[in-house]
Amino acid sequence: MKKSAAEIVREYGPFPGVERINGVTHDGQHVWFASGDKLNALDPASGEMLRAIEVASHAGTAFDGQHLFQIAEDRIQKIDPTTGRVLATIPGPGSGGISGLAWAEGSLWVGEYRERKIHQVDPETGKVLRTIQSTRFVTGVTWIDGELWHGTWEGDESDVRRIDPQTGETLEQLNMPPGVGVSGLEARGDEFFCGGGNSGKVRAVRRPKRASRRSA
Repeated sequence: MKKSAAEIVREYGPFPGVERINGVTHDGQHVWFASGDKLNALDPASGEMLRAIEVASHAGTAFDGQHLFQIAEDRIQKIDPTTGRVLATIPGPGSGGISGLAWAEGSLWVGEYRERKIHQVDPETGKVLRTIQSTRFVTGVTWIDGELWHGTWEGDESDVRRIDPQTGETLEQLNMPPGVGVSGLEARGDEFFCGGGNSGKVRAVRRPKRASRRSA
């Protein structure tokens, strides 16, 4: 397994009225982050907050190309980002304590924090299609270029790690500085956007280069 220090390239926030960053996603233009009772749209170029949707937002956030998905306690809400309306709700997997959320391959991928699991979930019914076992508490979850990454946060130690989607084995690990946690995770291009929990910040962390995409 390859271990290295996470390279934080930019910090956003803290933001007025935002005490905690929960889930994080990206809609191709804006970074959305969950702050408990709102979903907030952030311009990653300027760092400016552009708008907010009033909706329960307790953990992970995802975007499927058209809709936002947001964990609210033990359920997952499907939200129209234009109107802010909740269009549908499905139950979350496991026994509660769901955390990270990602969209990939037509499915939702849902972290179950203390159980150290990531579930592939049918976005229409909430049915669990398969489960991946990790070795650490799961916070944010993201897929990019066929790679599955998730955040961890236990005590003062936090990292972003790439795991084998079949076995759950850790393949690569980016260690955050001491006391800097990852509560939500989204990969876009050469960066990860990481929610910073009760710091009230979103951090951009450099994503490791792959030989296959260096010329891209």
